[in-house]
Amino acid sequence: MKSIEDLILLFRLKGLKITPQRRAIFEILNKNGSHPNAEDIYKGLKKNMPDVSRTTVYNTLKELNNLGAISVVRNVEEGSIRYDPKTEKHDHIYCLQCSRIIDIENGNQEIELSKEKAQGFKIVDYQITHIGYCPDCQKTR
Repeated sequence: MKSIEDLILLFRLKGLKITPQRRAIFEILNKNGSHPNAEDIYKGLKKNMPDVSRTTVYNTLKELNNLGAISVVRNVEEGSIRYDPKTEKHDHIYCLQCSRIIDIENGNQEIELSKEKAQGFKIVDYQITHIGYCPDCQKTR
């Protein structure tokens, strides 16, 4: 993830204000490798900033994603978008029981689909998420 100072500079270069709430969101993402969703971030902020709104969180995450400073982890669990401050290409492992997501370094392997397999799609990005049970959850199953 980019440093907090890099994110502040990126926002300022785009003419976006740096508010205490946005700075706190940057800090949460910078310290959090768990791929939080917007609600997780909102709850974390609410503890120290009771007046923060969900809209502020969602709008800041949208801007960070638009600027390429975070990425969205897709197809993990229905109805929940998770955010990844690590934007370099990598895979994930997802635990079906505790919902933990772990990064897997894949050495920037490129996946190339044949024209037949792509079925006319123009591929612009891809994500691979391996799904299973983490060691802790295996013990409790």
